[in-house]
Amino acid sequence: MPVTYELDLQRGLIRTRCTGPVVFAEVLEHFKALEADPACPDRLDVLLDLSGIINLPSAGQVKAVAAETNRLLSRVHWGRCAIVAPSDVIYGVSRMFEMISEAYFSGLRVFRSYDEAEAWLVAQS
Repeated sequence: MPVTYELDLQRGLIRTRCTGPVVFAEVLEHFKALEADPACPDRLDVLLDLSGIINLPSAGQVKAVAAETNRLLSRVHWGRCAIVAPSDVIYGVSRMFEMISEAYFSGLRVFRSYDEAEAWLVAQS
């Protein structure tokens, strides 16, 4: 599965991982699955790991993901979001998402490593 997630209910955290060639329809399916998941709490911090993705989303797709994030506010209150983006290109795209979506989160930052991203989320708790 190119887009997978794991809910850590004790921490109120979703760990989403994108690996390989991710098709945009799979990203939208991820949002639908989360929305329908009965285990999904009302509030979530996000740890989005893009370190394994091998293709680049278009600017329109980034905007559409931001729109889905906004749409899901009726189901999930987003807390903090840490994005792992080690490559320069994915880092740049993630920063674009950060600028578009920062109003939907209580905090949003892009990091080069998983450890940095997780440490930031823990420090913000």
